[in-house]
Amino acid sequence: MLDTYGRKYLDKYFDITSKFFINSKFKPTQVTCIALVVGILASIMYYFNNILAAIILLWFSGFLDAVDGAMARKMNLITKSGTLLDICFDRVVELTFIVVFALKHQESTFAFLCLTCAIVLSMSVFLTSGMLMTNNGKKSFRYQAGLMERTEGFIMFTVMMILNSFMKEIAFIYAGLVLFTAIQRLIEAIKALEEIHEK
Repeated sequence: MLDTYGRKYLDKYFDITSKFFINSKFKPTQVTCIALVVGILASIMYYFNNILAAIILLWFSGFLDAVDGAMARKMNLITKSGTLLDICFDRVVELTFIVVFALKHQESTFAFLCLTCAIVLSMSVFLTSGMLMTNNGKKSFRYQAGLMERTEGFIMFTVMMILNSFMKEIAFIYAGLVLFTAIQRLIEAIKALEEIHEK
């Protein structure tokens, strides 16, 4: 939800940073790879109990994830392979955090399993509807808004790291919110596809 409705307030910062990388001769996919490495490094920092560094690196990874798209649009380099890498690397960072959480908080393993299942279901709906529905935005695919988008996920990961004594409870709440988003997107997609079919 914040990605969809709050991005306009941060676009100028993404643009400034994208210009810096473009002037430094970086390509969008290179920044995508940097975002991946930074995100994985963030999870490693949490594993070694450096919570502040983990949070800073996590959000920097998310910032770079937005910058690469801004670069691609400025350089007219929006490609399907770039979209593929972006989506896959986003999930790698999320899953790396979940694995690290499970290693450090083994009493919450079932909650992390539920969270992973919810993410798989939500992404299945997101990607399938994106493939079947007409693109209506500036991204290279149909981006379906929902309650839990990537920024909300980062907020939840941040809360989980800060309030790690409540890791299990927060993970279940996160899973429930992601599941709600999956259902929300599924209902919206079905309605849109039925309208297209009726036409």
